[in-house]
Amino acid sequence: MPALSALVKPRDRDLGSFTVRRILPGFPTRAIGPFVFVDHMGPLALPPGDGIDVRPHPHIGLATVTWLWEGALVHRDSLGTVQRIAPGEVNWMTAGRGIVHSERSDAADRARGVRLHGMQTWVALPVGLEEAEPAFAHFAAADLPAFARDDATITVIAGHAFGQRAPTPTVSDTLYASATFATAGSLALPAEHEERSVYAVDADLAIDGETLPRHHLGVVEPGRPVTISAHGPTRAMLIGGARLDGERFLWWNFVASTRERIERAKVDWREGRFPPVPGETEFIPLPER
Repeated sequence: MPALSALVKPRDRDLGSFTVRRILPGFPTRAIGPFVFVDHMGPLALPPGDGIDVRPHPHIGLATVTWLWEGALVHRDSLGTVQRIAPGEVNWMTAGRGIVHSERSDAADRARGVRLHGMQTWVALPVGLEEAEPAFAHFAAADLPAFARDDATITVIAGHAFGQRAPTPTVSDTLYASATFATAGSLALPAEHEERSVYAVDADLAIDGETLPRHHLGVVEPGRPVTISAHGPTRAMLIGGARLDGERFLWWNFVASTRERIERAKVDWREGRFPPVPGETEFIPLPER
């Protein structure tokens, strides 16, 4: 039996000031564990004077997770949070019943030229927590479990992996970790999560001998321990966890277990009912679709 039950090829999505690889939702896989949205940003380099400007926009029903290998972003939200995130750190923003945020380059980064490389993911909240109070948490690199395992260095970003647990406030069983190979080598991935996948960040990988092409997500067969093999220096993302507790609807920046909740969020954003982000005057209008 093949080790991979599905292979997901990302689509390029233009976000205005930069382009990302949209991995989830994809075909044939729309979600892995609680992860309903996965973007790979960069690597990109902008000339001095340019920067990243993601204007204020709303979310409901999810938690956003930001992880960087290169560059920095300044997060601002409607709770009054202002937090710069740098490589190796994690921003975890729980939208719950509704939050608004922006992500921008700061003045110093703009002056010297912006570089950016990282991952942006959304975790769907369980049905019973979709209307939770919005919240924000930041974790420094020193807060996260980082250790050697086989031929890789692992950082657990959220949830648990290889017997180590991250401090991020997950609310369902979650696997989210970065695996870095300094040279060619292998990593044994146990079958300790209901759903698992591997994303090849920099170069092709092999999963029990099956090729996982660069910039593709391989969905691992449930219940099967596998070996991830790297052919040289590279990185992989381990993504998964417990299957969602029911169907989720995604529209723009909204995630919900009912279409009616999505429609209500649309009206709320169009009519200005979401709370503002202090210090911001711009916003992204509701798409006309």
